[in-house]
Amino acid sequence: MADIAKRFPQNPLLSPKDLKPTVDGLQIACLLNPGAFKFEGKTWLLLRVAERPAQSEIHVSFPILTETGKTQIMEIALNDADLIATDARVVRYKGVDYLTTLSHLRLLCSEDGVNFHEPEGYQKLFGKGPLQTFGIEDCRVTKLEDKFYLTFTAVSDSGVGVGMRTTTDFKTFENHGMILPPHNKDVAIFEEKINGKYYALHRPSSVDIGGNYIWLAESPDGLHWGNHKCIMKTREGYWDSGRVGAGAAPIKTEKGWLEIYHGATKEHRYCLGAALLDLNDPSKVLARSVEPIMEPIAPYEITGFFGHVVFTNGHVLEDDGDTITIYYGAADEHVCGAHLSIREIFASLGV
Repeated sequence: MADIAKRFPQNPLLSPKDLKPTVDGLQIACLLNPGAFKFEGKTWLLLRVAERPAQSEIHVSFPILTETGKTQIMEIALNDADLIATDARVVRYKGVDYLTTLSHLRLLCSEDGVNFHEPEGYQKLFGKGPLQTFGIEDCRVTKLEDKFYLTFTAVSDSGVGVGMRTTTDFKTFENHGMILPPHNKDVAIFEEKINGKYYALHRPSSVDIGGNYIWLAESPDGLHWGNHKCIMKTREGYWDSGRVGAGAAPIKTEKGWLEIYHGATKEHRYCLGAALLDLNDPSKVLARSVEPIMEPIAPYEITGFFGHVVFTNGHVLEDDGDTITIYYGAADEHVCGAHLSIREIFASLGV
């Protein structure tokens, strides 16, 4: 067993029953994949909350946002010949794909990194405009100099792209729209400039030629991205044969930039691995996990809204300089915590 993660004994830390829905008539189906950061001496999560109406035996129903921000409920009979509903996450109706849940982002904080609550005075973040009508998901939080960069998946009937908002206090936000167009997601901005440039990992994808690979981009200002390079592809016969995508911002170490990334098989079993990127040229991959460093083995990771999933896009580096506390989504339903050791990860990579 390659798994070296030390799971919190309190897991799951958060489940759908622990939070209240945004409006009457909706239920929280899933809590997923939080961004994580330190702010004002506390550990914070920017949590993805996925909601939907109560389901019946004869209909599938799901919410979407109108362009003006109103929530609209769609309801389709399960025996409708134009409905394809074989995936818990997505339905296809009359040739158009819809998400079965509508996601927004919520801020939670903790004094001990284990017990989280929603503080007063902080707003929930919802999709805005025509490119976010199916919600916003899986936010990664990067602190660069005195500003926090929030990159998230923006979903609509036009496709899946990457939105960004920035803030200094998490009470007021500047909206930068869609910084990478469809199809793209999993954007993690480095927490330092390299040779005067911003860098980010991202994942464009293709249903025809190519695949779900990790790319690197650079920017003069953190908004406009170019010089894209594909740096990590899927590997046939490995734990990451189906898709790969970045986790949170890479961690700077003496050996290189350490990136914890997710990989999945073609059967959608999601694990975590590590990659080491060159400090001065992060397009060079120095090492990569042959086996995952974390696999879905706990009961709450195997069974849930979408089972056999561990997925992270949020971590904090502890004061000892070795311990990484990751916050991760388990089975697309719960939020959990675990510790990883940089030394142990390096040993697994053979560096």
